[in-house]
Amino acid sequence: MIRFYKKRYVFIGISLAIMLIGIIAGFVNGIDLAIDFKGGAVFRYNFTGEINTEEADRVISEALGRNVSCLVTSDLATQTQRLVINVAGNEGISSQDQEKLDQVLKETFADNELELYNSTVVLPYFGKRFFRECLTAVFISFVLIVLYVWLRFRKIGGLSAGVMALVALIHDVLVVFIAFIVFKIPLDENFIAAALTIIGFSINDTIVIYDRIRENVSIMKKASFEELVDTSITQSITRSVNTNLATFASITIVYIFAQIYDISSIRSFALPMMFGIISGCYSTICLAGPLWVMWKNYQKSHRKVKKA
Repeated sequence: MIRFYKKRYVFIGISLAIMLIGIIAGFVNGIDLAIDFKGGAVFRYNFTGEINTEEADRVISEALGRNVSCLVTSDLATQTQRLVINVAGNEGISSQDQEKLDQVLKETFADNELELYNSTVVLPYFGKRFFRECLTAVFISFVLIVLYVWLRFRKIGGLSAGVMALVALIHDVLVVFIAFIVFKIPLDENFIAAALTIIGFSINDTIVIYDRIRENVSIMKKASFEELVDTSITQSITRSVNTNLATFASITIVYIFAQIYDISSIRSFALPMMFGIISGCYSTICLAGPLWVMWKNYQKSHRKVKKA
């Protein structure tokens, strides 16, 4: 039997260290909201030859009077080169400005056969509304999970089990958030998708362990909370680790193909997901159970004090 509860402060320290890394990365890299959440525009042009991105930044910024960042990417499958233009600002872009951008690009880089591949324009009102609705979806999922665990595991103190499961889930969502910040990935709908997916994976593992604890309560009637949880996690750890390893391998393959074929939307989802899967496995095994024991021990000692 592995003594998870005995090492609880080590696990809590590791989690706090990860959160500290996230805070430092937030100050260093900043938190970049994609146009989906704040408004703005992204244009992608196919082209031939070579384009100086600094010159493209300059001519477009002068034409539009706004901050612009340009990036050249390539599609390894079709060998197509693509100029990605991000128009910054908490507003969309008018049709006149779109025409002006297209004209100045084709005049400046006349030999590169520039052709618009696609464009995305989001007005700030819709971006903010979408951001609020996404956060609401995450919040509702948290509430429903706590209620579900509370009702299903009343035998082992449903509320305490639900709250500790919620703490583990918040930890996992924060790890996904930190991955976006550390790798300088703009926060977009992929963040919400990754967060909700990790919440589902993580709570599934946590419920398996809670279910084993509930079964062992009837078998180990004289065992302490620490022994009960350590035994239950030890019995479930192989299943949890194998499941998460298989999922991690699948997401890694997805990321590799997205990297090879330069599919940025899939890449920005798969990379944070890889860290979220590791975090979900870690929080389920090392945090949820030991934190539940700490809660139950506190309740037990508090009752003794009141009785005394």
